[in-house]
Amino acid sequence: MVPTSRLGLGVRDALSEGAALAQRIPGFVARPAQQRLAVAVADAFESRGVLLAEAGTGTGKTFAYLVPALLSGMKTIVSTGTRALQDQLYFRDLPRVRDALGTGLKTALLKGRANYLCRYRMEQAKGDAQPAKGMFSSRELVAQFQRVVAWSGRTQFGDMSELASLPEDSPLLPQVTSTADNCLGTDCPFWGDCFVVQARQRAQTADIVVVNHHLLLADLALKQEGFGEILPGAQAFVVDEAHQLPELAAQFFGEGLGARPLVELARDAIAECKDVPGALGSVQEPARALEQAARALRAAMDNLPQRGTAWRALDEVDIEPAFQALAGSLRAMRETLEPLREAAPGFDACHLRASDQLGRLQRWLGAEADHGTDDAEHADAAAGDPAASVHWYELTPRGFRLQRTPLDVSGPLRRHRDESRAAWVFTSATLAVDGHFRHIAQRLGINECVELLEPSPFDWDRQALCFLPPRLPEPASREFGPALVETLRPVLEASGGRAFLLFASHRALREAAELLRGAPWPLFVQGSEPRHVLLQKFRDSGDGVLLGTASFREGVDVAGDALSVVVIDKLPFAAPDDPVFEARLDAIRRGGGNPFRDEQLPQAVIALKQGAGRLIRTESDRGVLVLCDPRLTQKTYGRVFLDSLPPLPRTRELADVQRFFAQAPSAQ
Repeated sequence: MVPTSRLGLGVRDALSEGAALAQRIPGFVARPAQQRLAVAVADAFESRGVLLAEAGTGTGKTFAYLVPALLSGMKTIVSTGTRALQDQLYFRDLPRVRDALGTGLKTALLKGRANYLCRYRMEQAKGDAQPAKGMFSSRELVAQFQRVVAWSGRTQFGDMSELASLPEDSPLLPQVTSTADNCLGTDCPFWGDCFVVQARQRAQTADIVVVNHHLLLADLALKQEGFGEILPGAQAFVVDEAHQLPELAAQFFGEGLGARPLVELARDAIAECKDVPGALGSVQEPARALEQAARALRAAMDNLPQRGTAWRALDEVDIEPAFQALAGSLRAMRETLEPLREAAPGFDACHLRASDQLGRLQRWLGAEADHGTDDAEHADAAAGDPAASVHWYELTPRGFRLQRTPLDVSGPLRRHRDESRAAWVFTSATLAVDGHFRHIAQRLGINECVELLEPSPFDWDRQALCFLPPRLPEPASREFGPALVETLRPVLEASGGRAFLLFASHRALREAAELLRGAPWPLFVQGSEPRHVLLQKFRDSGDGVLLGTASFREGVDVAGDALSVVVIDKLPFAAPDDPVFEARLDAIRRGGGNPFRDEQLPQAVIALKQGAGRLIRTESDRGVLVLCDPRLTQKTYGRVFLDSLPPLPRTRELADVQRFFAQAPSAQ
């Protein structure tokens, strides 16, 4: 791409051989694909336009958008898919590029408020810091809390990720962090020392702010995360891992109600009583009733499928009274807290939460909004067009989630993009389907944009091979699992393990793990240990075989000889029991579209590309991609999958796989 602006010329030169980055960043190599992408990003910045860019693994897309952002001087929001990628970008990539370019721009890292210590909630929790009392059900939780208290006195930023010893799923975290619902705002006695406020202030004055998609969407959806003042000031947005955005946007433009927030409301109301004489006598019973109603509803839903539509739940005659009991307990809590609102800021916040949760419940049930709430106008607006959303539930072992999800988020995404009057860059290694961007453009509400497709620059003929095993049974048959494992054994023998086996379901994963028990390679099975622990043990083993499901298809980076085989058992079509996906397909059908062509196939192609992308991460990697689904060669749509992948040589002969590994440097 030829630069059409001064900024474009500058970024191309900065990424050239012998220029700033090559001189100051060890190992940096000038890449034409990276330069073309950087020029396209620069042109989008200059024109305040929209760019859709797929950059295959190895292109160097992170540097390709950071260089224009830093050289433009424009206030830029960079949004990544996960908090882990956000930290990597902010603490590793951004400083290296900024220092190499010699720019003095200010940068800031901004996360959602639930990532920061809340001093007020920590102080409230201190009264429960005894084993078997309140939330502290074990000595381990008490020990974790004591570590948080000790750390709180020395931390500068209050980011909970600084506490490496605290598990990501610790039940302690919701007790020492805040949400938009339970934050007291300017009424908080710790407002002057609030880590969230300080993070927002740093972001307001920064030139480049690194956020994640959850925070970006929370602000776009006006979820009052407390950071809305920052986004309107941005002149450019870069959305990395942009393929994730439509699904996440559907969550944020909808609304939900879960068992945990209900229980937290009850406990927070009790906690506020210690500073208000006489309050406990009136609050204790409504709080107990609310907790009991949440648990009773979960028990009443016990015989339902794990997920389904609201109508499926409400058809059960035994469940309807439990919903009404929960609504009644929320009304009672709201009425109890009404006269206490002036007594303490915490009671006022709890009253608002009870009103909000009651409104959410009634909208989910399809009832009229309760106009006794303090925010009825907002409740009506949030309800939106019920015909354009699906009401569904999901059960966990001890809880539930009631969710309203819009079926099409392209309208609000387009509206927010237009109102920003900023440049927007959407990039990922997996945006295109069969060489075009129609699917993702439609999902993002993009009518006009510049498109760029930069394939991976790897030497695929030398580095990789795609094996399509012959004679496997139909994926739905009972024989498929055992036949798959028998097919894979000689492949794993040739590679010496060093493999990811990615399965479409947990049931298939468990079956394969059982069949592979006793194999000569260490097995690492998803669910047996935390994800990051499994990955590290896999890397350290040198010859391990890791069995995982969809969550291992992306965000996993294992370079070098440790990973030399990626196996995908079945084409990753979305689960048929997903109520949102099914409703979206019905809406496409009613609109005259073709659900398979317009939604199911593109989504599965992108998911397959994500899984295949785990194999080759650097110019020195070598590996075999094993695609086991016979539909790839038996169905006409199989060509769309294969043509959307990088140009790996293909074979149906096991001998070619064995020859490939016999020639590998690590096997010599």
